[in-house]
Amino acid sequence: MQDYYLPVLAFHIISVLSWMAMLFYLPRLYVYHLENKEKKDFVDVVKIQEFKLYKYIGMPAMWATIISGVTLIYLNPSLFEMPWFHAKLTLVVFLVIYSISLEYIRKKLESNSCKKDGKFFRAYNEIPTILAILIVTFVILKSIPVIFSIAITSFFLFVMFMIMKKK
Repeated sequence: MQDYYLPVLAFHIISVLSWMAMLFYLPRLYVYHLENKEKKDFVDVVKIQEFKLYKYIGMPAMWATIISGVTLIYLNPSLFEMPWFHAKLTLVVFLVIYSISLEYIRKKLESNSCKKDGKFFRAYNEIPTILAILIVTFVILKSIPVIFSIAITSFFLFVMFMIMKKK
């Protein structure tokens, strides 16, 4: 079974990259959507992009990430013995929730019932960055650096606050 571990890991990393591309770019499309809502033709194109990015790239990549991740756990169940792995899984759950929230927001934008503005989505776009930095750090270090985690999270919360405050 270990012969399959590295190919599955490679597929997992590629899936994560594809999923993260959607998580980083879709909120940016929401910014364009909201800040150009008076330009109907532009917004119509952005709505198509939002739909295709979520449905054809984001969701398949998320499921490929989850399935390949579960396969990696099956191939190496000793991962569950490591505290950093539990922390990583917790953050992945937050990424899944974030991903689902983007679809909820997309549907609100599609029906023109979203009450948020471009500043909100600029700040909201920082969430997957924080989570990705923490996940990669935990995986590479095979530990949970508490001071670093608090510092990086505080820094990004400050950035988000400044984005929301900015006039």
